[in-house]
Amino acid sequence: MEIAKLYNLYTQHYLVDTDTRNIRKNTIFFALKGDNFNGNSFAEEALKLGAIYAIVDEEVYQTQDAIILVPNVLETLQQLANYHRKQLKATIIGLTGSNGKTTTKELIFAVLSKKYKTIATKGNLNNHIGVPLTLLSMPIDTEMGIVEMGANHQKEIEFLSNICEPDFGYITNFGKAHLEGFGGVEGVIKGKSELYQFLEQNNKIAFINPDDKIQVDKTKNVTTIPFQPSIALKEANPLVQLYYDNLVINSNLIGTYNYTNIAIAITIGNYFKVKDDVIKEAIEGYESTNNRSQIINQNSNVIILDAYNANPSSMKVALENFQALKADHKIVILGDMFELGDASLQEHQQIVNMATQMNFNGYYFVGEHFYQTKENENLFKTFDDFKNDFEDNIPNNSYILIKGSRGMRLERVVELLK
Repeated sequence: MEIAKLYNLYTQHYLVDTDTRNIRKNTIFFALKGDNFNGNSFAEEALKLGAIYAIVDEEVYQTQDAIILVPNVLETLQQLANYHRKQLKATIIGLTGSNGKTTTKELIFAVLSKKYKTIATKGNLNNHIGVPLTLLSMPIDTEMGIVEMGANHQKEIEFLSNICEPDFGYITNFGKAHLEGFGGVEGVIKGKSELYQFLEQNNKIAFINPDDKIQVDKTKNVTTIPFQPSIALKEANPLVQLYYDNLVINSNLIGTYNYTNIAIAITIGNYFKVKDDVIKEAIEGYESTNNRSQIINQNSNVIILDAYNANPSSMKVALENFQALKADHKIVILGDMFELGDASLQEHQQIVNMATQMNFNGYYFVGEHFYQTKENENLFKTFDDFKNDFEDNIPNNSYILIKGSRGMRLERVVELLK
């Protein structure tokens, strides 16, 4: 079926789903495939559950008129999303970077949604499937769209940019994330900068942090908008406070590393003429969730839970920020960092060295990667090993930093502290 004809079906209800467990009435079901499932086999079930059409790419599953056969379901989903993008009059902001993408996205959403009908990526739906689904979740009257784009190899940001065609772009930073797929830090810079290349080739605009030399260098041929010069960090102990013109903004975010995330939200809000007092209200009303830089007051302890993701760059700034906090008793619990390839042992060793030299009152390193480092104490190969030791030494009256990659599920430590 031609994309234009499929689009006409989509505009009947502007709904698309890919999972029969969460199917909506009057949706179009796209039968995606995975390593362990074939969505084609769920086409008839999707219709029974309320879908009006199902898109499949294996002829044997085209058993009725409401099941539409296409050459490739995933490619059709991506093409439909781009077709919808071209019909939208919304301003699209593309966002990527090594660290802080989701928090930055949510801050920008908090600010822009005060004035505009704004749709943003939900959760971390930021890949070759998530970006199309984000676009297709935008009603035709959307005014602002914020599209988060993730990547772990070259050409991925280029591909996603060509789907969502952003009018503006922002890269949070260039760090040591997904080193295995990108082939090192230089590969990360090259891969993320594919967003800048799209903006340059299409005469679009980049927001930049003027203090980030890489951002400045990579946007020499791009029209840029730097952070508002009136924004300045007041303090972060542990919550970030900023000056903005004559205002003081008291955020609910921890760490100096969140300063730039807030600064870009202010800058974008200012550019799109959101009033200053409204920007302040939006920033101060935002609270992080989903294990991202959460502060949890529990019994006598203050827990800084940052267990959604971790890489050497984010781990380093988290430790530096934690060291700077004014607290009498501090403990760090760190979990493995994934997708580092051949650099894994070296990067984990550097974090061990850094943490142990900071004179914290206690530290724990959890996971097989940390276990391989040169440290005689406080290394635990599995979470259960750590748990058995930690339950005999539950701290009190302490600040506790918990940080690790998503797969480590270090939020489980919070339960131990209860």
